[in-house]
Formats: sequence, structure tokens, C-alpha cells
Amino acid sequence: MDFKSYIRDVPDFPKQGILFKDITPLLQDYKALTSAADALIENLKKGSIDKVVGMESRGFIFGPMLADRLEAGFVPVRKPGKLPYKTLRETYDLEYAKDTLEIHVDGISKGDRVLIHDDVLATGGTALATTKLVEKLGAIIVQCNFLVELSFLNGREKIKPLEVKSLITY
Repeated sequence: MDFKSYIRDVPDFPKQGILFKDITPLLQDYKALTSAADALIENLKKGSIDKVVGMESRGFIFGPMLADRLEAGFVPVRKPGKLPYKTLRETYDLEYAKDTLEIHVDGISKGDRVLIHDDVLATGGTALATTKLVEKLGAIIVQCNFLVELSFLNGREKIKPLEVKSLITY
């Protein structure tokens, strides 16, 4: 399936000079949505997965779908103050600021085999912060997978040497 044909370019969003890659047309089409989920599973290295970790907020779309197909649990990573129980926190750099992500301290157990998923890999800040949280909990990261990778932003470099797979690359 040509997944790129379901990605819409939105110029000047969220600010002037940015060409936003909108995945909502893919999400709105049942066949494209389920085919993308299947393809993300096919890209996964062999072996069992105990938990799928998805980042706020669009990692919450495919993350539970992947967890269901893998018969694994789903663990959300969120912005500060959004998770109700005890959390671990990781702060990371943005282009001109800092941001923080949190995960429940009991979301992952030591030795769990984890798939990290998000919709887009751009600069890699969110992905790096998430990998640090997962590693602090003692889990094994099997792979990081993304629906879309903006390769010109070199986000993959931040999460080396982890296995990274993307369905669509720009």
C-alpha cells in the first residue's frame, strides 16, 4: 500500500515555514489504518513484546492497536501532571526550550521487552526522552517504530544504536 498517498501536507502549521505532515487522512480510512498497523508489526524484529510504549498524544493511536496485535500491554508516556500515579520524569531539549515526559513507575517491569511507538520521528527529542524512561525502569527496548520519519531532521541519530523502523520516510 502506498501510505504516503494518505499523508497530507499542511503548509505553515503549527507556525510559518513548517510543512506539517498530517496523518489524519490515513487514520480516517479503515483499510489504510489497519494496513499501516499490520505493516508496523511486520517491521518488528522477531521475538515477544511485553509492553508497547506510546508517546502523547498521537502515539496513543497506533500504540494500543499494536499492543493488541502483539498481545502486550500498552504504557502511555505523557506530559507532566497527566498521569495519576507515581511517575518517573525525563526533561529534554527542544529547539528553543525544554519539555518533560513522564511514565508510571509501575508501567514497565525490569526485563520487560518493549516496543516504543510514535507517529512521527522528527528531531528525536521525544524518542530519546522516552528511551531513557524505559531504560530507567530496567526494560529491554526491542525497537522504536514510527509511522513517519522526517529523515532530514536526523532524529534517528539521537536514539542510536537502537533499532529504528519507519513506514514512511521523507
